[in-house]
Amino acid sequence: MLMVFISPDNLKKNPSLKVKEASSDGRSNQIAAHTFAFRELAAATKNFRGDCLLGEGGFGRVYKGRLESTNQIVAIKQLDRNGLQGNREFLVEVLMLSLLHHPNLVNLIGYCADGDQRLLVYEYMPLGSLEDHLHVQARPLFRDRSKLPQMADPMLQGQYPARGLYQALAIASMCVQEQPTMRPVIADVVTALNYLALQKYDPETQPIQSSSHWAPLTPPRTRREGDRKPNAGGRYEKYQTKKLY
Repeated sequence: MLMVFISPDNLKKNPSLKVKEASSDGRSNQIAAHTFAFRELAAATKNFRGDCLLGEGGFGRVYKGRLESTNQIVAIKQLDRNGLQGNREFLVEVLMLSLLHHPNLVNLIGYCADGDQRLLVYEYMPLGSLEDHLHVQARPLFRDRSKLPQMADPMLQGQYPARGLYQALAIASMCVQEQPTMRPVIADVVTALNYLALQKYDPETQPIQSSSHWAPLTPPRTRREGDRKPNAGGRYEKYQTKKLY
């Protein structure tokens, strides 16, 4: 995977990517993304009404809205006004998002930087978020053990042991816990998966077992409520989960 990182210093060295200092209304003509006025986005979300709320994360709330100018349905993320991000840093972030295009990434349509308001406008995903698919659709499958073999890759044609399948699904089920503090840290997930990958299984001697013979598995270590990590500024903050938008 190729990842490109753009810092403010690099932008200064490359005139073609340079972001000019924001004008009094917080806009920059160097960013390709469309610039919206706050009143446009307020109208699109019916003044950010509760029934338009799609979700809420550590950095703000996401609303479903309809742009009056184009009649397009969009997802509007209203960033926390108490955040530490300055106007220039916000515009640099918008520039980076506007340069990223990939089939698996939600496209940025535009942004708003009116006064102390900071909003990002994304294309709306009608099929829901990754969280919806993991929590709403996948979690019920874990509750019905008779359906566990259906979650294996069909290309394996049943050539795998029940223990290996159950251990992999036990790890997966911990990763989709509704409470973030109950999910394992990524290092533990990688360690557990590496352990499974190194196991030697013989399909002739370890056939698929019935659902009544599933053995319990100790889940990976979960992160605690008090776990903290230092950020770039030396401050400590609690772990936060990433949302789709």
